[in-house]
Amino acid sequence: MSRVDGIVNGKMKMQSNSPDVGKTPSESSVHLAQLMLPEHANPLGNVHGGVIMKLADEAGSLAAMRHAGMHAVTVFVESMTFDEPVEVGSLLHLNAQVSWVGRSSIEVLVRVDAENPLTGHVVATNSAFFVYVALDKKGIPTLVPRLVCENEKQKELVADGEKRKSARLRIRSGNN
Repeated sequence: MSRVDGIVNGKMKMQSNSPDVGKTPSESSVHLAQLMLPEHANPLGNVHGGVIMKLADEAGSLAAMRHAGMHAVTVFVESMTFDEPVEVGSLLHLNAQVSWVGRSSIEVLVRVDAENPLTGHVVATNSAFFVYVALDKKGIPTLVPRLVCENEKQKELVADGEKRKSARLRIRSGNN
């Protein structure tokens, strides 16, 4: 069965996700941990925000690839917050979980915590929604498994994901 039915008005016409193929958020969740070293510092001595964003994107893309079972590329980052500075010497924890899926797109919530490895004290520092598109071996967007929610919180994330998708489409079309 072909995943792409053809091209109509310059856009790919894809079949909808198969109802019998689905994955839970826990099946594709990712946890990365990285010690923050002096090479990661900004001029103020804290970890540079770009370093954190790169690691968050890596964690998110791994969760998207696990969900899709194929490569996925970043297409959108929604409002990365920097709630607390991260000090050099902190152990950064990045937790990524699929929060919504479309036909070929996968939204992933990435939460970042900084742990003092000597005391065990943990502070929530960052969060963001990243959106990826799954690509087949030819680099063409392709269908992804549906998301099977395991609890009410995940169902709320999916419902909110629909709203975030609508907002992204409005921004993209210039009708914000």
